[in-house]
Amino acid sequence: MFQKYLLPYIVWGFYCLVSASWRKKLIIAPEVQKALDNKDPVILAHWHGDELAVLHLVKIFKLVTMTSTSKDGQLIDFVINKLGGNTSRGSSTRGGVGALKGLVRWVRKGRVASMAVDGPRGPIYQVKPGVFELSRLTNAIIVPVGVKAKRSFVFEKSWNKTFFPLPFQQVVMTFDQPLPPLGKQDLTKDPKLAEKLREMIFEARNKAVKLIAANAEQ
Repeated sequence: MFQKYLLPYIVWGFYCLVSASWRKKLIIAPEVQKALDNKDPVILAHWHGDELAVLHLVKIFKLVTMTSTSKDGQLIDFVINKLGGNTSRGSSTRGGVGALKGLVRWVRKGRVASMAVDGPRGPIYQVKPGVFELSRLTNAIIVPVGVKAKRSFVFEKSWNKTFFPLPFQQVVMTFDQPLPPLGKQDLTKDPKLAEKLREMIFEARNKAVKLIAANAEQ
């Protein structure tokens, strides 16, 4: 009873309370802002460990994303829907193809997708092909998302080193210059493409880190 009905509301309420206290700054590249304004297909690509910080964007952009079928995934799924987003459920072992098809339908309806590109089981910081498949099927740009909080609690035992910004901390996010949509001729499993997006996400994160440091010096 508690875990099924009460815990999701407690987690949602706690997240809303803490995230409301963050001092948020979002830097969006002009090309990305233009795509958002025009309702063009957009995929936000971030690391799995960034997801708790990224969650607050669900309410702003009405994001759609993929969640796992695990118990933790059920909690995240509940929070996302309470924040006004939508989900497509699946994992690398169960329902993954169906979940990707669900995301395709949402993006084609004009919704912005968010993907943890090294999920759901890692290895950490290794881009999987799913984001490229989604881009090719929806003609969506892929936006590297960088996230940095001044102070966070890090779940050190988790494979993805998930972090949760502490209350009243500055949280900076960057939507950096995107990758163009993949075409039919592009290979979604191309390691060079995966490495390029990996470098772009780290570069976006570095920009967020520098903004945090610059504000600390002021």
